[in-house]
Amino acid sequence: MSTAAVKEEIPQDANEHCPGPESELAGKNDACAGCPNQTICATAPKGPDPDISVIAERLSGVKHKILVLSGKGGVGKSSFTSQLAWALSGDEDVQVGVMDIDICGPSIPTIMGVVDEQIHQSNSGWQPVYIQDNLSVMSIGFMLPDKDDAVIWRGPKKNGLIKQFLRDVDWGTLDYLLVDTPPGTSDEHLSLASFLKESGIDGAVIITTPQEVALQDVRKEIDFCKKAKIRILGLVENMSGFVCPNCHGESVIFPPTTGGAEALAKEFGIELLGRIPLDPRVAKSCDMGVSFLDEYPESPACVAYEDIIDRLRDIVY
Repeated sequence: MSTAAVKEEIPQDANEHCPGPESELAGKNDACAGCPNQTICATAPKGPDPDISVIAERLSGVKHKILVLSGKGGVGKSSFTSQLAWALSGDEDVQVGVMDIDICGPSIPTIMGVVDEQIHQSNSGWQPVYIQDNLSVMSIGFMLPDKDDAVIWRGPKKNGLIKQFLRDVDWGTLDYLLVDTPPGTSDEHLSLASFLKESGIDGAVIITTPQEVALQDVRKEIDFCKKAKIRILGLVENMSGFVCPNCHGESVIFPPTTGGAEALAKEFGIELLGRIPLDPRVAKSCDMGVSFLDEYPESPACVAYEDIIDRLRDIVY
């Protein structure tokens, strides 16, 4: 979905919205005032991006593309993406790729245990890092000289890297390409929707936690998906209570004062895929770079993950 198409869904009086870099108003609209990219958008060539067809050809071997979104940071997008990837790749006949486009905070390399790996170039393009024969990962985290280096980039440079991840990476034949996104509804999300407009997106899984402060931002993410015409596969409530690793007793940590994800799902007519309780061993597994599902199959959180993942398989197919 191009940013121009997104613009068609935005009311004309909503000047706070970006008109999109392909629009004739790019860099000239009232909404562009003060934007650091105003001059670039105003002077850049207009019209369809010729690389979009190249991306479509590159991704022609990818059957399903699933985005993991949330308006709020810290709700567990990356941990969910990693567990989904490990669960899907548990079938040796299923090929899975993970693309981390959280440019400023790439956590997938750590969570998936490949933080010290590097990207290699071949005649067919950049080679993703393989965790196992049927599970590969691409992230800016592999490109940083030091993992603690800050990525201080403006929008165009971030968007250029996302394009490279789609155009120049030799993903090969995949059953699933999972995209871990940063919080919000900004440059990265618009670029992703634009670059994938020809190759298609199966849909998005939106992650939230039960409290209203998270749900407020998730409502904005839902609105973005509607305007960008991205199908919402379902809503996942993460950290839904605390599970004691010893007695398996559950306690409420983030009270759902406005009804939590269940009420939000009913409000917008979205399927609630499930609730994942907070198990401290999830964080431990992410820090160690191992699969929580493999390490702690007896956990109620593991059962919740598996139920959600089984439902996602059914929806996508």
